[in-house]
Amino acid sequence: MTTHNSDIDFSIIIPVFNEEENIQDLYDRLSSVMEDLCISLNIQKDRYEILIIDDGSTDRSWQMISKFHVKDVRVRGISFSRNFGHHIAITAGLDYCKGKTIILMDGDLQDPPEEIPNLYRKFQEGYDLVYGIRQQRKDSFLKKMSSSLFWWILRKFSGVYIPPGQTMLRIMSRRLVEAVGEMREHARFIHGMIAWTGFRVTTLEVQHAQRVKGKTKYSLPKMFRLAFHAITSFSTIPLRIATYIGLISATTSFFIGTYFILRKVFLGIPVIGYASIIVSIFFVGGVQLLIFGLFGEYLGRIYQEVQQRPLYIIKDKLI
Repeated sequence: MTTHNSDIDFSIIIPVFNEEENIQDLYDRLSSVMEDLCISLNIQKDRYEILIIDDGSTDRSWQMISKFHVKDVRVRGISFSRNFGHHIAITAGLDYCKGKTIILMDGDLQDPPEEIPNLYRKFQEGYDLVYGIRQQRKDSFLKKMSSSLFWWILRKFSGVYIPPGQTMLRIMSRRLVEAVGEMREHARFIHGMIAWTGFRVTTLEVQHAQRVKGKTKYSLPKMFRLAFHAITSFSTIPLRIATYIGLISATTSFFIGTYFILRKVFLGIPVIGYASIIVSIFFVGGVQLLIFGLFGEYLGRIYQEVQQRPLYIIKDKLI
């Protein structure tokens, strides 16, 4: 883990996974933006770093990162031994970045680097975090709907406030990054961890572009898995819901049973039909499996923490 270096003003952290088609354009546009920003601030053009974390790519992403590092020492890289996940890759970037001000962005160029100066001007007003908020999302209808549902679920159940419509593009202070760095749990959801710190934050609308090259790494099933992962990482509400479901099921069963007993005793109406009994058994069994599944999810997280394995393994780095 690298400590703060006063010679570097900006660290741009970019996690990538099989993004060889975008890395060239990413480097060209981002380096141009950062050089212009340094000139406007009257500082040297080498006072920033582009830190790219290769999350176990199987294409030529790491070879391209290495090539750019040879050409431009401001480009630095970390290569994982395998795919550890998007949020773990961001964690590695936060661990090794050296700048006073830290910028997060994805490598697909849907969040234009040209918005960074606007974020920085807002950041200079004294905030520790400035979120980029999409003015208009340039994605498919299914992607928009799944994303909206994802963020709605998180706001309702995660226990922290996460602004709707946020992008990965954001700018943060060194003290916020250091606070996030102290959190070493394996169940990582960076958006929630950043929001949980409680520092002074604001938002700024930014442009959003369509993905021109490559494919999105977040399919609909992955979005739902990430939502469930985020909720169980930041809240015990699912456990409470499981308790409520069990209570409602038990109460309903009690009243239904009482109803049939009273009909039999006072009205002489026999209880007939095995179908209703079978349905009830399957319903109660399903509720029990759901509750056990939730318990198992939390127990599994405890098991992961007790193992104390490293969050990631670095195969190679250009720092």
